[in-house]
Amino acid sequence: MTRPLPRGGTLLLATIAGTALANNYAVQPALSTVAADLRVPASVIGLVPTAALAGCMTGFALLLPLADRLAPHRLVAAQLMTLAAALAVAAAASGPAVLLTAYLVIGAAASVAAQVGSIAGRHAPPGRRATGVATVAAGMSAGILLSRLAGGTLTDLLGWRRMLLVFAALALLCALAAATLLPRERPHSPHGYRATLAALPPLLREFPPLRRAVLVGGLWYFAFNLIWVALALALAAPPYSLDPTAIGLYGLTGLLGLAALPLTGRLADRHGPATMIGIALPAAAVGTAVLAAGLDTPPAVALGLALFDAGCFAAQAANTSRVIALDPHRSGSLSSVYLVLYFTTGALGTALAAPLLETLGWRGTALTAGTALLLAALLDRTGRGRPDAAESGAAREPETIRMPNGPAPS
Repeated sequence: MTRPLPRGGTLLLATIAGTALANNYAVQPALSTVAADLRVPASVIGLVPTAALAGCMTGFALLLPLADRLAPHRLVAAQLMTLAAALAVAAAASGPAVLLTAYLVIGAAASVAAQVGSIAGRHAPPGRRATGVATVAAGMSAGILLSRLAGGTLTDLLGWRRMLLVFAALALLCALAAATLLPRERPHSPHGYRATLAALPPLLREFPPLRRAVLVGGLWYFAFNLIWVALALALAAPPYSLDPTAIGLYGLTGLLGLAALPLTGRLADRHGPATMIGIALPAAAVGTAVLAAGLDTPPAVALGLALFDAGCFAAQAANTSRVIALDPHRSGSLSSVYLVLYFTTGALGTALAAPLLETLGWRGTALTAGTALLLAALLDRTGRGRPDAAESGAAREPETIRMPNGPAPS
């Protein structure tokens, strides 16, 4: 039996997700400042984002399944306190070795953002799972979109070390809120931690819809990384030759996708995740077609990016809710498998962006991304022999304990 979140609990989870995940990106505008302060080559400090990503992937694989074993208030608070401690160590680093090690831990602890998404889905009132997951996804997206701006501004005002301490303080505040407000019930799990990890790969065999979710989600994340990395490279090169600040402003177009997420979550709850994905992916593909027309007109580029981001964000929220709905009691393990493979596939888009841009040019690269999106939409549509449990109402909903006045709204 799963007790619903307290009033405002979903918003708290969204805040925690955004605050935690922001730490993977906030230092990026300050990398040159960090390199100068530590008196090491920029190429060495450039490994900091890689360390954060490696840590985050490790967290997805090893820590996310803990959401099926530990009480949310204890698990989330512990990871946020670890995050705060690692940020403090990074702020005090006197050399690159300590800094890189700290960022491995920071990335792993920041994976709590995925855990709270799983918690939001598990504890959502019946019929509101996609809305809860979408709200947390909006928090994660806000953290990613605003982290670089906040990190750069705080570095200019306070220096990079104090900037990290500010984020450490925010993590501690979130830890306190989590320990006080999140559910205290421990999920029932008949298996130990080792057995839980060993059971992760077989989930792909046990749940065919999980395989489809991984394949379809991986394709659009491939397209997402391909577009954004290639865009940055194209805008930095002649004839545009934009500076990093100007290129970064294009990232604000993602605010449209962020604003649309709560609505898309409600639509996914009402009409099913597959319907939402069937709308979102073609919309994202239209965005790539607009982008393929060229980068000479900033308003057109902004429109294309807005459609592209909104479509990808909406599809991801719907897909995540579908994964959690396969078995809410094992949502952490299911999300672990999904996210590890999702990020691995997406990394291919990052790796191929420069070679494709050089070989095919910007138009060919954008059309490649659009093709991946349309393929994802086609596979999602043709891969359904029958409606998923999440879409037909037959999902394994956890029993909800009703309070005297009914479940508190999240």
